[in-house]
Amino acid sequence: MIILTVRTDKPEAEVGLYEDDRQIAYETWQAHRELGRTIHTKIHELLVSVGKEWQDVQGIVGFRGPGSFTGLRIGLTVVNALALGNDCPAVGAMGDDWKEDGIRRLLAGKADESVMLEYGAEAHITQQRK
Repeated sequence: MIILTVRTDKPEAEVGLYEDDRQIAYETWQAHRELGRTIHTKIHELLVSVGKEWQDVQGIVGFRGPGSFTGLRIGLTVVNALALGNDCPAVGAMGDDWKEDGIRRLLAGKADESVMLEYGAEAHITQQRK
């Protein structure tokens, strides 16, 4: 099973590719405020680096938090959209072993209906200016 992992909770984003539980490619980059513009390109470049295409992804693991409100929102929107578009399962995971836990769940045939965010606190939303 080809599995994509995505973590976008901090300025340095990361994506990885695994064949079952064996890492075959990994990329980190300083995404910060460019995450929405760069994430699809980074995933595509990762796939191409190992001779894979979008449709080869058979499962996706997304880091669900806690972390940056905007980073998590962008990353998990991409995870959910790719899973829906590829008709493949996705799971969300947290903690230090998030990749291993998520991959284990996928390999056991489990999936989340939709990967939901865990911010770790109430979202701080500024008041609209008049």
